[in-house]
Amino acid sequence: MEKFDKLTAVAAPLLRDNIDTDIIIPSREMKSVSKTGLSAGLFAGWRYTAIGGREPNPEFVLNQPAYSGTKIILGGSNFGCGSSREHAVWALHEYGIRAVIAPTFSPIFFGNCIRNGIVPVRLPAETVAALAAWVERDPGAHRITVDLESRSVSGDGRTHRFELDDEPKAMLLEGLDAIDLTLKQRPAIEAFRLRDRAARPWIYLDGA
Repeated sequence: MEKFDKLTAVAAPLLRDNIDTDIIIPSREMKSVSKTGLSAGLFAGWRYTAIGGREPNPEFVLNQPAYSGTKIILGGSNFGCGSSREHAVWALHEYGIRAVIAPTFSPIFFGNCIRNGIVPVRLPAETVAALAAWVERDPGAHRITVDLESRSVSGDGRTHRFELDDEPKAMLLEGLDAIDLTLKQRPAIEAFRLRDRAARPWIYLDGA
């Protein structure tokens, strides 16, 4: 998984509540079981003028030249609700999105972000709206900074702190998945196994 430390980038405002995973990537666009080949279907229902087509909708924010190279999304409440499809996060990541800032997230989507190198940032709705208004005044120049180490967002002349537990923070900073994180505790696991084998040898197979 790609590491995340600090990012300063163009941010695209999508201040709509309840943006669900079928909006992020419609089921008709899920033509792969891998993490690649999905970015073209990202926000397909909004991004293109016709269902199944590829003619860009010029009114959609990600198609506007000012938001070229977007790596951060400013979203509404309950972002990522709906089905648990991990394809939604895969499509965002393949497109280049590395952080989503919203008041609230679907818990499953939030966890999927952590496992795929996207930082889910929870900030109050009024703060997200203020950041979006600041960005919209000059999208190319008014860039947002997400600093994971300090758990802060800045860009409108202010610094906004956000909460993220230590474990998901470590996973993102070090580019670790859940298995990698567990294996960091290998010495402690092995020490426990040796103690337990000595205390309860009957539960271990020979040579195990």
